[in-house]
Amino acid sequence: MATWIWIVIAVAAVIVLAAIVVVGGRRRAQQKQVAHQREEAQTLRQEAEQRHRKAKERESLAQELSERADAERKEGDKAAAQAARVDPDRD
Repeated sequence: MATWIWIVIAVAAVIVLAAIVVVGGRRRAQQKQVAHQREEAQTLRQEAEQRHRKAKERESLAQELSERADAERKEGDKAAAQAARVDPDRD
């Protein structure tokens, strides 16, 4: 075989190897990016779950405080009504 044929084969082999390396590098970079996105999504999910849990706790506390306030208001109304009945200066 002529020398120029060996040179063409060598250049073609180098080009093919370079293409394989470039494609492999891109795949690895893409896989790394996907892994990073998955980690970020997991972190965001955990944060959302935590916020949801806190919101539920606050809603529950607010409901409890509202019920207490209603009960105290009723007790206050009863005390005011009793005071009105007992008050000797009332018309």
